[in-house]
Amino acid sequence: MKIGKSGKGLAIRIPAAIAKKLNLNPGDEMQITVTGRQKFEVCKLEKPESDADRMKKRLEAIEQIRSMRFALPADYVFNRNEIYKL
Repeated sequence: MKIGKSGKGLAIRIPAAIAKKLNLNPGDEMQITVTGRQKFEVCKLEKPESDADRMKKRLEAIEQIRSMRFALPADYVFNRNEIYKL
């Protein structure tokens, strides 16, 4: 792999197979961290979640919780002290 020039900076071409495996796309934000004298690590920055996506996940989680409901016997009495008896 060779380093190329891009404007006043340098560029490294990522092979298509690696880009596909890591789900990299043009325009993705990356972070480069120096990890040694001649080593660095490149990480893809995650895009912030939209409010709509966040709300969708919350509603899905609530629905999952609701699907786990079950009825307790009519004569069941909750006793907090039972929790601590081992």
